[in-house]
This record gives sequence, C-alpha cells and structure tokens, in this order.
Amino acid sequence: MRIGVFTDSYKPYTSGVVTSICTFKDELIKMGHEIYIFAPSYPNYNEYEENVYRYYSLPSPTNKDYTLAIPVYPGMNKLLKKLNLDIIHVHSPVMLGRVGLHYAKKYEIPIVFTYHTLYDQYVHYVPVPQELAKEVAMKYSTSFCNQCDHVIVPSSEVEEILLKNHVKKPISVIPTGVPLHKFTGKPNENWLRSHYSIPEENKILLFVGRLTKEKNLEFLIKAFAKVKQRMPNTTLVLTAQGPLEHDLKKLAKSLGFSLEKEVIFTGALPFDTLVKVYYSADLFVFSSVTETQGLVLIEAMAAGLPVVAVSAYGVQDMVDSGINGILTECDQDEFSEAIIKVLSNPEMYLEYQKNAITKANSLSSTNMARKLNQVYENLYNMSYRPRRRIFDFGSWFGS
Repeated sequence: MRIGVFTDSYKPYTSGVVTSICTFKDELIKMGHEIYIFAPSYPNYNEYEENVYRYYSLPSPTNKDYTLAIPVYPGMNKLLKKLNLDIIHVHSPVMLGRVGLHYAKKYEIPIVFTYHTLYDQYVHYVPVPQELAKEVAMKYSTSFCNQCDHVIVPSSEVEEILLKNHVKKPISVIPTGVPLHKFTGKPNENWLRSHYSIPEENKILLFVGRLTKEKNLEFLIKAFAKVKQRMPNTTLVLTAQGPLEHDLKKLAKSLGFSLEKEVIFTGALPFDTLVKVYYSADLFVFSSVTETQGLVLIEAMAAGLPVVAVSAYGVQDMVDSGINGILTECDQDEFSEAIIKVLSNPEMYLEYQKNAITKANSLSSTNMARKLNQVYENLYNMSYRPRRRIFDFGSWFGS
C-alpha cells in the first residue's frame, strides 16, 4: 500500500513521536509498503531523504529546537493524485494533522490517527488559564479522533481516557515496538565511562528523553541527591536535550554535584550511540508524569536494564512493578528508596534484568508493525472505491 504520513515533528528533531514514526516506517517498508512523509522543515537541516516532503516552517517560540509548519504546500493536489495514496496516517491533531485530515476527506482516503500525546498535560506552554486550556485541549483532540476512521493509542490507559471522553471511532492499542536487531551483537558496556569521567566503581543511573517540564526532571535530580547520600558511588546520566538544560544544570550544581562525574548531560545522541549508552548503564530511572507510552522504557529493557519509574499513564503498561522494575508514587523518598533497593539487592537485580529482556522481546517493532498493517488492510478493504479523479482548479494553488 501507499501510505501518507503527516506529522508535526520529524528528523532531525528528537522525540518519542519521531522515533515511533521512523521505527514503523522502517518495518512497513520491509513489508513492501511505500511510505511518504509530510513534515516540517528545520533550520540548517538539508539532509535529503527519499519520499519526504517538507513544509516551510517557523521556529516555535517556546522551544527553539521545534518548528511549526505553515500548512501550505504549492501543488499538493497534483502531488497527492500522483502518489495515489491508499491510507493517510496522521500523528497530530493540529497543523499537518489537519492537513492530512483535509485531504483524506477530499479524496475519500481512509485516515488513521495515532494519539501520541496527552495534550491536556502540555497546556503549560500556552499563556491562558490552565484549567480552561486543558478542557479545550481534551475536547479538541476528542473531536479530531471522531473525524478519523481509526485511532491508534500506545497503551490501554490512553484508550480508557479516550473512551471516557466519548471517542466513538475504533481504537487499537499498538505501542511503538523496539527494533531488537539493533540490540544484538556484543554490547559496548563501557561507552559512557570511555567518554566521560565516571569512576569505575560507580553505578550509573540513566534517563533518556527531553529536558522539558513534563519530564519532571527537577524531581529526578533531587531524588538522586537522596540516593547519593546513602550510595555515594553513583552517577546520574541524562541523555537528552531541551529548553530546561540550563536550569537543570544550575540545579545540579546548586546541590553540589559535579557535571563531569556525578550528574552528566550528554545531549541528544544518534540511536546507534544511544544503544551503547543503554548497555553502559546499570539502572533506568524515569520520573515523567505525563506519558502515553514511554518508549525509552522498553528500549532500556531491551538492553537488560531494570527500571524505577513514577507510576503514571503509559508507564504502567510498560513496567510491571515487582517483575522488571519498581513503580512508585511521585514522592522523592519513595523513588530514591526504590533505586537503592534494586541496586543493593543482586538477586532482585538479576531477576528484574531477565524479565526486562523478556518484556522487550514481546514488544518488538516487527510484531507491532504487523498489528498496524492489519489496521491498514482492514480499512483499505472496507473502504475501497475508485479514487476521485476530477479536474480541480484548486490544485493550481496547492489547496
């Protein structure tokens, strides 16, 4: 099938949404599908990628790494007729997501929407009263879901939220899988120590994600301070970038930490390097309170890392507390105690490590792509009809 993917974020931007799109894209291409990406452009990024169409974009005022696409693409009608898409898959309810919805309706193409984000949890980026913004965000995203033919969610918890908010369209729970082939071979377990001044005897706690408010990283650094008091031979590594980097480094230094040995910020890293980072760590720590899946949790498990995480939406589906890690309340004492418990109990650690690998194997990217492919096939077979081929003056202007 020919699948058009409309997204408000794509490479070189790093996020769970981008990772999800790239992972599914790779697997679907292996299955014989043709994937066409419609995404924003980014300043100073000119790397060519086949079948990727970039919209002119402007930098986001709240995040310098993120861009906002201007939803105008001259000649879009002509391009879509040439591509003759069988499915449109959108990954956002705004901007390019709405563009995808527009063309899906116009050309009677089945449309799938992946609900990646709990949008009402991100309204702190909008300068309006928060409760009002949350209500509007939820109603808007619900309305968008009900205009699509099928909704994909990464966890059963998100499915429950959508059902409670009266989403009527079919919903499938399909997490983003892990490309297990990238976690095979002889792992490099010393990558972090060979690139940073981490003492050989230190246990390494790892966080991977974005340095943003919703990731709750002030909580994580303060909880680590409590761990450090009882287990001095520990290092916290944050493999991430984002708008709070300066503030978080300032916090770490104010707590007396060395940014060279104790709390290390690596910045964003390519995935192949990230795999080496996972294998270099001893424990994965995750403090986010707003996730739809937390893909990095499964990536960490694929490298054999037990997890200590705050029990939040999305995380609960990924981490089986007492089996491959520990889930806690958003309480620094409880969180730090869980970290110490796992690291100081070798028998528990090995059991969690074994179970973490088993969990990751059950969520391989190949298996998840097969589930998505079944959704595509069902929609295509139910809605197949000759595509409209009418002369359209609007195509002259890309409308």
